[in-house]
Amino acid sequence: MENLLEKAKVLVEALPYIQKFRNAVVVVKFGGSAMENPELIRSTMRDVVLMECIGMRPVVVHGGGKAITAELTRQNIPTKFVNGLRVTCADTIKIVDEVLHNVINKNLIEEAALFGGKAVSISGKEMLRAEKMYSKDQTTGEQIDIGFVGDIVGVDAEKILEAVKNDIIPIIPPLGVGKDGQVYNINADIAACRIAEALKSRKLVFLSDVPGILSDPGDESTVIPTICTTEIDQLIADKVITGGMIPKIMSSLHALNAGVSKVHMIDGRREHSLLLEIFTDSGIGTQIIKPDSAS
Repeated sequence: MENLLEKAKVLVEALPYIQKFRNAVVVVKFGGSAMENPELIRSTMRDVVLMECIGMRPVVVHGGGKAITAELTRQNIPTKFVNGLRVTCADTIKIVDEVLHNVINKNLIEEAALFGGKAVSISGKEMLRAEKMYSKDQTTGEQIDIGFVGDIVGVDAEKILEAVKNDIIPIIPPLGVGKDGQVYNINADIAACRIAEALKSRKLVFLSDVPGILSDPGDESTVIPTICTTEIDQLIADKVITGGMIPKIMSSLHALNAGVSKVHMIDGRREHSLLLEIFTDSGIGTQIIKPDSAS
């Protein structure tokens, strides 16, 4: 009986959140180590299907860096990164396209179907307009050509909106297309932010390899539960936010300023972290909010 009562309490605690976020678009960026673990993939897609079943409108944007690197290695194509971005030659972009669409995206759709979820692949090639981007030399400031890596200059959200209105979960690989038809490799974090902006999503959730933003980067128990956008510059200056987290946070800040209501950084390695962050009073990660945010 005690176990049954605990289950009932969980449902009661979740009720106001279920009511609050009914019909709300939530963009989930799925990547990192969680995508290397079949059980975590299955758990995450079960959670996404549950979100849709109780009235939310989840949109999944996924990465696939480790799987891409593994396939490049198998085909003896060298892997190189510049400032966190994969140098993408003509051979590499073909592998990126193949792995994202025919391996990772396909698997996520199949996992959703196992739990009765209806999911559809909407390729970034169909709705992300891109242009070639360059990296910068950290010392000289000179541009560095990193191949077919793109920056998003426009998002056609029509297919995404059509899917969610019909209770279908869009699952999106981060590729874009230029005016000349060239396919570009897009950073999945940036793609998630731009898509969330276009949808004016209620939430943007990053499933990452850390529990959230840490006041002590060496201690995973020091998660900061809430950060206001006005605190971000100081946190960067204090080196609380460092390295690869900086572009992710800055893209999130842009998304918040463009109409996204709230951003969450949570640990994708923890089972059901998505549900625990959205549907419990305490949450488990870091939420980033604007000064006037109340939702």
